[in-house]
Amino acid sequence: MPTVMTIPVRTRTRLLTVGSAAYAPSVPTLDDLRRTAGELPGSAERATTGGAAWFVRGKLYAWECHPWPSIPAETRAIIAAELVVGVKVADRLDTLALVEMAPDVFLTTTTPWGEPKVAFRMARIDEAHLAELITEAWRLQAPKYLRREFDGVGS
Repeated sequence: MPTVMTIPVRTRTRLLTVGSAAYAPSVPTLDDLRRTAGELPGSAERATTGGAAWFVRGKLYAWECHPWPSIPAETRAIIAAELVVGVKVADRLDTLALVEMAPDVFLTTTTPWGEPKVAFRMARIDEAHLAELITEAWRLQAPKYLRREFDGVGS
């Protein structure tokens, strides 16, 4: 397993490439997620027992993961040690494709509820991909009129 050096830079951590492991040059934070979610019509953040969560018209689309006892031990250890966020995806195939594409970023299993979904390590994702995942999760849960508003249709 490669060694990872962290260097505090304001509110972000910069991870360096060590050996063959490459990490995002700028690690997104929950503030980056909040900024993306805040630009989506009808999006609302709520505090939950597991951390922050984002909803559109009462439907959950993104959340801060908590190391619940029902999560497999290996995944629970990752969630306990670093910031992990979960998002809704269109179907189980999307989850499998993301995990296969970047197994060091996306976690294979969290809890069985709320499928389909995928969880990812914030320290290993770039801001553009974070914004894409949050926006697509919102799109899956948002009603058509909010999607049209976001897309500028009928303006």
